[in-house]
Amino acid sequence: MDLDGFVKILAHAETDEVLGAHMIGARAADMIAEIAVAMEFRASAEDIARTCHAHPTTSEVTKEAALAATDNRAIHS
Repeated sequence: MDLDGFVKILAHAETDEVLGAHMIGARAADMIAEIAVAMEFRASAEDIARTCHAHPTTSEVTKEAALAATDNRAIHS
């Protein structure tokens, strides 16, 4: 399993609306859809952070990135 990579969520400083994301890694193509849906529905990084992500999966890194974008609350940074 390839574990190298990262996810960074870009959110508006005042509204926390998700503006985009950077994803690099073997599973990025599988995980980008969550960000696309969030952007379509004008979700906030907090919305993603509060969404249940299965454990142990690579999609958990998206939740961690959302926590990092929301007052730097990432658990595993």
